[in-house]
Amino acid sequence: MKQDIYSQVTDKIIADLERGELTWLKPWSAGNMDGRIVRPLRHNGMAYSGINVLMLWGAALEAGYNSPYWMTFKQAQELGAHVRKGERGNPVVYANTITKTEEGADGSEEERTIPFMKAYSVFNVEQIDGLADHYYAKPEPVIDAAQRIEHADAFFTATGADVRHGGNRAFYSGGTDHVQMPPFECFHSPETYYATLAHELTHWTKHKTRLDREFGRKRWGDEGYAREEMVAELGAAFLCADLGLTPEAGTDHAAYIQSWLKVLKDDKRAIFSAAAHAQRAADFLHGCQQPQQEGVAA
Repeated sequence: MKQDIYSQVTDKIIADLERGELTWLKPWSAGNMDGRIVRPLRHNGMAYSGINVLMLWGAALEAGYNSPYWMTFKQAQELGAHVRKGERGNPVVYANTITKTEEGADGSEEERTIPFMKAYSVFNVEQIDGLADHYYAKPEPVIDAAQRIEHADAFFTATGADVRHGGNRAFYSGGTDHVQMPPFECFHSPETYYATLAHELTHWTKHKTRLDREFGRKRWGDEGYAREEMVAELGAAFLCADLGLTPEAGTDHAAYIQSWLKVLKDDKRAIFSAAAHAQRAADFLHGCQQPQQEGVAA
């Protein structure tokens, strides 16, 4: 298989960027190294380098892995463990050179060094059973659970949304109708946690049993996606204002704005529409509250 590994890797990074995902910047901590950004690690603790860092950061973000450790199928076996049935590996690349001896035009022999790049698969330890405990270490808290904001918790709990915690991705799943959030303690600040939750719960309101909001989205990064993200960002901003929260600016906002610009340039009414949908979403979430819980007007 003569796959162009350069194109394969580049296309993956471009796809991440087009989705508004900067794999090395998130408002929560990933990995098990005291909340610091950590390079992916081999089974022996040595760090990956170069393009493999970006490839494995992206794979971890996409799958929601917390552990920075990766290893091959054989390395897992050598450690007395096994990759779970059905798990798929992620590619990394290995660069090296080979030396070939060729005959020159005058009959003399010449040595030529030829660089090559080879791809092979590795698995995150969260895809592997039977490893030593230290491979499965949990992330150290970045903030304390005691910093939770009571009135914000009450507001979001009252919506009745199915909010699940775990992994290192925040998203709304339409198929299962649930919101997935990283643990509270992994965010850089309480306000960032609630702003992220507000964003995802605004997406939650689009379900056909609620506001039935649909912009014709067919793929990640298209115009429908950009329009829905505008609604979610504005909805989160409205809710944070209502709840008296001041979150930090998201690291992905600049990337989102790139996709919003095309929509806004093509349709001068788009921002008005997005604001109206965002207000309806905020009103819907306020409408889920018990009268005694609503301390702030919508």
